[in-house]
Amino acid sequence: MLGSAQFGSTIVIADLEAGIGTLTRLPVKTVDVVVIVVEPTPRSIDVGQRALELAGERGRGQVVVVANRVLDTADAGRVAAAFPGRELVLVPLDPAIADADRMGQSPLDTAPDSPGVQALLSVADRIDFSAV
Repeated sequence: MLGSAQFGSTIVIADLEAGIGTLTRLPVKTVDVVVIVVEPTPRSIDVGQRALELAGERGRGQVVVVANRVLDTADAGRVAAAFPGRELVLVPLDPAIADADRMGQSPLDTAPDSPGVQALLSVADRIDFSAV
């Protein structure tokens, strides 16, 4: 949880289970921002599209779509085609992130300048904290 002194309100960031179940159980308009993380695979994209639709229907506020483990322009294009008109955060498949995980450390500590870490840091730049 981030303190209210920094942002003017309390911010809770939760990593929820995969799928859309959590979104279906939350009361309407109780979440200001939803970050939908997909991989460039048909199944993951399908779940992400359903999550996006549900977030819109239930008034979930701002939605940020993150494409994780992007290998190439074909992967990026596949995700972009699935979420037309949405600004995407593309996170490349980055060995530095996997290496940090194997060491039980944060990639932010072990490889802060790696492409994957830099892409993940840009997620915060996409969130409109003034609306939170």
